[in-house]
Amino acid sequence: MAEPKRIILSSGKIRYRLMVEAGRDENGKRIQLTVTRDTAKECRAERDRILHQRSAGTFIAPNKITLGEWLDQWLEHKRRDVEETTIRTYRMALVHVDERLGHVRLQELTEDQVQDFLDALVATGRRKGGLPGTRLAVSTVLGILTRLREALGRAVVRKLIPVNPAQYVTVSLADRKTDKRERERPKPWTVIEVQTFIRGIADDRLCAPLLLSLMGMRPAEVCGQRWLDVDLDAGLLSITLTRTMVGNHLVLEKDTKTAAGERGLPLPRGPWEALRAFQVLQLLEKELAGEGYADTGYVTVDELGLPLNTRQLREYAYRLMRRLGLRQVRLYDARHAVLKALALAGVPDVILAAWAGHTNAAFTKRRYVSIEPEDMRGAADALDVFHGVDQKADVRICEI
Repeated sequence: MAEPKRIILSSGKIRYRLMVEAGRDENGKRIQLTVTRDTAKECRAERDRILHQRSAGTFIAPNKITLGEWLDQWLEHKRRDVEETTIRTYRMALVHVDERLGHVRLQELTEDQVQDFLDALVATGRRKGGLPGTRLAVSTVLGILTRLREALGRAVVRKLIPVNPAQYVTVSLADRKTDKRERERPKPWTVIEVQTFIRGIADDRLCAPLLLSLMGMRPAEVCGQRWLDVDLDAGLLSITLTRTMVGNHLVLEKDTKTAAGERGLPLPRGPWEALRAFQVLQLLEKELAGEGYADTGYVTVDELGLPLNTRQLREYAYRLMRRLGLRQVRLYDARHAVLKALALAGVPDVILAAWAGHTNAAFTKRRYVSIEPEDMRGAADALDVFHGVDQKADVRICEI
């Protein structure tokens, strides 16, 4: 085993130095570390520490990689597992991290730095849709933290850092309460609003695709629906393809988001009949357009057969909402209203999750089923029965 060598610096100071074999990196290259200390004893102690950690499998070789550089490497690694649209979402979520902490060396990043970053992000992280430098939604910040935790967790696995400095960082209770109190969250349509919209679009050309949105399909699934996946005799449709938007301008055609997303659904009577009528209309439009018609095979198309993208379908729906005097909600939010209606109707959790294209029923209910006071009216009626109150009469049970 090598012993420390005595060296004299240009300043005349005496120090001790030795070379330690610290194993090999992921590419098989030898890792040699130079240890320099004031005394030979300190040199040996550091050498023994490195060799002990190497033997125990806990040794972390020093490196100069910054957090920003590691995040770029992590995103490249994630391309193996997720869609390109998801990579773009991850990259956008980590923009704040790269701007504020990207210059910090990965091995020097501390839990306090991550916590300070998170607190500042909640307070001043908003950059558009309002005044820059104002509060950022806690839900957005938690999404950023989730991605950062995952990236740093991977760095631990790769033995770039010993522990994950974001593991126990979280948004403060005070910030959560402030966000809940101040942030207005869009509510899905009520049953009455859904029914008003359905009546209002009964004669609209795109009634059928819009009704598909109102049976819980994602907008990208509606735009990706093809006639070959629709069985109008049996009243069934298969969801196997999506047409989603990247950056709100590029259309990406791909398979479903998850394996559970590829599913078959029975058609309710309304969408079933609307699809029959829409197919007949498209055959007439094809005949009238002649060679100018693009026979793409998609369900959601314009008068010349060209498929609509999610942005076009969304903007079309917004115009109808304004004309009908309804609250403007995203078509994706209609999915919330549908799944909530199914849950309140007593549809079993396993069916609810399968209908939504999820594998986890608990996630479906947690994410999509929010209960409002009016949804609990049945419970209030049940208490009237329990209290012995005649619901048909104006009965006062307490006299003052």
